[in-house]
Amino acid sequence: MPRATTKPASRREVRRLQQQDVSRNQLLDAAEEVFGEKGFHDTTLKEVAELAEFSVGSVYSFFESKDDLFRQIFERRGAEFMPGLKDALGDPKGDPVEQLHALVDFEVGFFRAHPRFGRLYLRYSSAITLSPDRELDMVMQERYEEAMALQAGLFRRGQRAGTLRKGDADARISALPSSPSGRSLGLTCALSDSSPADRHDRTTRSLSRRSASRPRGRRADRLCPTL
Repeated sequence: MPRATTKPASRREVRRLQQQDVSRNQLLDAAEEVFGEKGFHDTTLKEVAELAEFSVGSVYSFFESKDDLFRQIFERRGAEFMPGLKDALGDPKGDPVEQLHALVDFEVGFFRAHPRFGRLYLRYSSAITLSPDRELDMVMQERYEEAMALQAGLFRRGQRAGTLRKGDADARISALPSSPSGRSLGLTCALSDSSPADRHDRTTRSLSRRSASRPRGRRADRLCPTL
């Protein structure tokens, strides 16, 4: 029996799908900005739609509700973040210190490239919830747990090799920009608007020293040149 063949999409259909993707991303970009500035409860879909220059009805053609729109912001950025995180960590047998520098450089660069999402993340992220009354869905929770496990694994490897300071690996990752702490030093550094261009490299070096061997008693404001 001959196999059924899938008819290729027409050019018109391809253009339609591409336009849908562009429109959806424009709405997500606008939502990142408004949610980051006003918070979830004080944001309305009307405000998001107006910023993106869409009707409110158009928002509902892409997202089921305000909760769904909010969740999809994190879903989109998480899907972009995870491949870069894995690339930064690279070979599990690689040099932990070099990988730590690569990891910090990637995370600082990611949040600098997406500052509106960074501010939203800084405002709402915590270990497993985005706010007290709305838990992350299973896909997002699994992605979060995978990211934290990969980063903690790097610190454990460095500790075994004697190149990173000893201590609770889960606590060590609190210095990284993707830490779920609402006062993450790394994310605060990455989002500093007043920093000149070279602060990216200085922040990377500072955060790496924070986790590698360093003298005791050094203050955080010396580690983060943007504080």
